[in-house]
Amino acid sequence: MLILEGEPGAVDKAQAAIEELLEVVRTGRPLSPAIVESLMDIAVNASGRPSEVYGDVVWTHRGRQVGPRTINQKLYVDAIRRATITFGIGPAGTGKTYLATAMAVSAFFGKQVGRIILTRPAVEAGESLGFLPGTVSEKVDPYFRPLFDALYDMIDGERLAALIEKGEIEVAPLAFMRGRTLNDSFIILDEAQNTSPEQMKMFLTRLGFGSKMVVTGDVTQIDLPHSRTSGLVTVSEVLDAVDDISIVRFDGHDVVRHKLVQRIVNAYRAHDELDAARKAQASGAGTGDARDGTGVADHRKGAESASAADDEAGS
Repeated sequence: MLILEGEPGAVDKAQAAIEELLEVVRTGRPLSPAIVESLMDIAVNASGRPSEVYGDVVWTHRGRQVGPRTINQKLYVDAIRRATITFGIGPAGTGKTYLATAMAVSAFFGKQVGRIILTRPAVEAGESLGFLPGTVSEKVDPYFRPLFDALYDMIDGERLAALIEKGEIEVAPLAFMRGRTLNDSFIILDEAQNTSPEQMKMFLTRLGFGSKMVVTGDVTQIDLPHSRTSGLVTVSEVLDAVDDISIVRFDGHDVVRHKLVQRIVNAYRAHDELDAARKAQASGAGTGDARDGTGVADHRKGAESASAADDEAGS
């Protein structure tokens, strides 16, 4: 027997959380301390049921089940099922690419599509592929290693090699997509924050009949030169009113790696918000000093800018 004591509202939440955990256990999915903590957070702080989130199994390989662990991950998986094009935007460790790959593998082996295409823009922090030694394949292989790692987690090595050899699974730089029409395919664009607006448009217009696209990226980790705009930053404004496109945003609560990674993500987010607020306030103060008799109005404008910057940084 388990006895709960505390404030009535807190006891009710705790009881509901425990009942949800028991429901998850009944599904047969394994639990770890990290997963239990994530599920408890859903039950207590979010507007969803852990059993509905954790009970959604996207793919199973060698007894290992892949599926969402947070509310936003569940929304993401459901969006991919529903929409033709889905954007997953958020920090590292939130499962954007991994879940998209699992959805692609599931669709492929479920005969929903005839091939899987995984692509990235050929931009690496501090490096230019043209100056790296080796052939094109040798240059890009390390850059695509995270995508291969995800595939190897979900498909046996020999079978994966055969599928790649037959062209049913393709991993290639974004530039190789130009001029193509991708029919009957599940296409994933990873690291999309490193695309230009022109590259993003080029990629999205490769969509063919019977295909589905997923675009993933983190707008806080842009490796483009400072003078260039990220295609992932502008795409939500451009496509906001277009039907059959979903945009799902992740935050630090969705990080499913080591707990320290979540704390690092949250610390950087707080720093960025504070930095944006300081810059906005400094800009407002400078405007007020430059105009005689308008300091109060300009200070108020600066505060509003700081609030807007906070909202943007937290989105």
